[in-house]
Amino acid sequence: MDRSLGGVANDNPAIQAFTFGDPEPVLNRRELLDMVECYHNGRWYEPPISLNGLARAFRVSPHHSSAIMLKVNLAAASFIPSKLVSRQAFKAAVIDLLIFGNCYFETRTNLLGDPLRLDHSLAKYTRRGVKPGHFWFVPGYRQETEFKPGSVSQILQPDINQEIYGLPEYLSALQSALLNEDATLFRRRYYINGSHAGFILHAKGDFAEGAAEGIKEALKNAKGPGNFRNMFIHSPNGAKENGLELIRIAEVAAKDEFLGIKNTTRDDVLAAHRVPPQLLGIIPANAGGFGDPAKATDQFFELEIEPIQATMLQLNELLGLDAIAFKERQRAAA
Repeated sequence: MDRSLGGVANDNPAIQAFTFGDPEPVLNRRELLDMVECYHNGRWYEPPISLNGLARAFRVSPHHSSAIMLKVNLAAASFIPSKLVSRQAFKAAVIDLLIFGNCYFETRTNLLGDPLRLDHSLAKYTRRGVKPGHFWFVPGYRQETEFKPGSVSQILQPDINQEIYGLPEYLSALQSALLNEDATLFRRRYYINGSHAGFILHAKGDFAEGAAEGIKEALKNAKGPGNFRNMFIHSPNGAKENGLELIRIAEVAAKDEFLGIKNTTRDDVLAAHRVPPQLLGIIPANAGGFGDPAKATDQFFELEIEPIQATMLQLNELLGLDAIAFKERQRAAA
């Protein structure tokens, strides 16, 4: 886009300025909290939050996904497989519980009606029916399938606003996780764009005929799409010294803010998951370190994994069967 910076018509050439580089949207397109209640369509209830958004946000930052998988792995390692629930089905259910706040088991029976096994049903696509004991599997539009009434057991993390679906505990830190990702993408584009945060190319003095237009076209085609717009200014009657001047903008600030944002958002995510940093392989910034990782693991197991075990044991109460059991943990020697 060409813009003239001279507003008065005279014989002197007007200063030319234009911007180049592809524009980027400034609004985040992740709309996670776009539903405010569990409305229903006459057959099943819709969840109060976008489950597809939570699924995409799972890998939004390494600390978020790593903290969840640490809990999943510790819980799965302590699980005792049974004839009804395999270790794979249990692990998949715990992943769903920690990411979506819900997990589901479908009871498969023999011809006599006795339970044969409990299959895990993906929480992202499982919906609770309006009628008690009814559940639906809805992977896409007009692809719904109703489970056999009474065959699905739901385990949830309670919500304070409704009792139909559970919600995950990390929602308070989700914006920090998204900001962590945005900072990383910003940094990548910072380097892809040429290790700078935008510049002004100021051309002063007289150029040969068509030279200014040639520079403009070259600058337009020189860089790939990035986060920033660059500007070319040509002032024909400017100072003759330093005919071409490159003025960088925002470079120092971009470097200084990156680490601060990454560290702050990391701390928010770890606080929401209540995971000691030494269990995620984070390098301490001070010489004192984080303390003994074995003791931290024992405390973490007692405070976080045992409550998860207690939540999953609700399946035994729902079925009236001993489908899930856990090994007793041996604490590290003092």
